Amino acid sequence: MSDLTPMLGPAPVDAPTFRRLMGRWATGVSVVTAREFDVDAGLTVNAFLSVSLAPPSVLISLARDADTTPLIERSGQFAVSVLASSQRALSERFARTAPPAEKFRDLGFHRGPNGLALLDGALAAVECRVVSHTPAYDHLLLLGEIVYQELGTDGLPLVFFRSGYGEPLGAEAVRLPRPP
Repeated sequence: MSDLTPMLGPAPVDAPTFRRLMGRWATGVSVVTAREFDVDAGLTVNAFLSVSLAPPSVLISLARDADTTPLIERSGQFAVSVLASSQRALSERFARTAPPAEKFRDLGFHRGPNGLALLDGALAAVECRVVSHTPAYDHLLLLGEIVYQELGTDGLPLVFFRSGYGEPLGAEAVRLPRPP
């Protein structure tokens, strides 16, 4: 039997080890927002990626039970604000389970042309039209075509690594959390 013989079933994967494994993938941090009628909702997301330049499009991954997910499904649109290193408090605010109105209370934001909340001080922001959604276990993958884009503050990104945030070190460097 060769060392390359395929396994005959899935290898056991335990959730805590998988969480630590994925923690070794440094990511940027963003806040996804949605609006339905006069209700804004939002959540912190690090599963955000560029898909295509033609047409410009992005993909986000949201938990199906997140309060923002059904608003996006019903409205057919979402926005993403890419957070700057100085916006850790915003990341933590939108990561909490709290009523949507509480997340937006006393928050600096402006509306894009499609009425979605774009966070003030973000490095960049986009508004997207949902072009497809794909169920993926307990998440929903949403492909969005960009219908509006803006460059925001010029600065360092908020970085998440090993369950912690990076710290800015001057104008061009970020210190990542040390291994436990």
